[in-house]
Amino acid sequence: MKISSKTIPHISNKISIDLAKSGVVTLTKGLEPVALEAEKVLQQNVNKEMALEEKVNEICDDNEEEIEFMLADERQLFFMIKKKLAPDFGVILDYEERFSDIAHKILDELYEEDLIHFDVTENRIKNIIYNAITSFLADTSEIEDAVMDKIRSYKRKFIPGTDEFEILHEKLFREELMKRGME
Repeated sequence: MKISSKTIPHISNKISIDLAKSGVVTLTKGLEPVALEAEKVLQQNVNKEMALEEKVNEICDDNEEEIEFMLADERQLFFMIKKKLAPDFGVILDYEERFSDIAHKILDELYEEDLIHFDVTENRIKNIIYNAITSFLADTSEIEDAVMDKIRSYKRKFIPGTDEFEILHEKLFREELMKRGME
């Protein structure tokens, strides 16, 4: 599953909470600085992928007539171009490898900034971070379903994409995260 800019603060909070709860890590300055460092690393990664996708879209737009003439599947072509350009943008497309790389970078940043202390292997800490990312993403669809069910249960109808809908959605999403101990 893909990490979006919208989910980054939530994933970052889950990382800091999971590290604090692990019993093997001491947070030297509390949860918030850890979450902020994790957020920076995650945002850099998402920005790289956005830049890559922007370049792929640009290539597809520049060659739109040829693509239509060849009757090529645009989605498949998009992915093929993305796969070809990914190394140039420093983007790992395999999610397992990508999340492992992100977890390692977050661990490095937390250590460099002296935000955590631990007496276990780095790999164990990296696994806590990795599991926080992957478990959040796995739970997201379940949370999203619960939020949408709540929105649909209101007498008043909210239209997706409107400011009202987005504000309500974010509020309910946060409530659901807190209810599950993820925020």
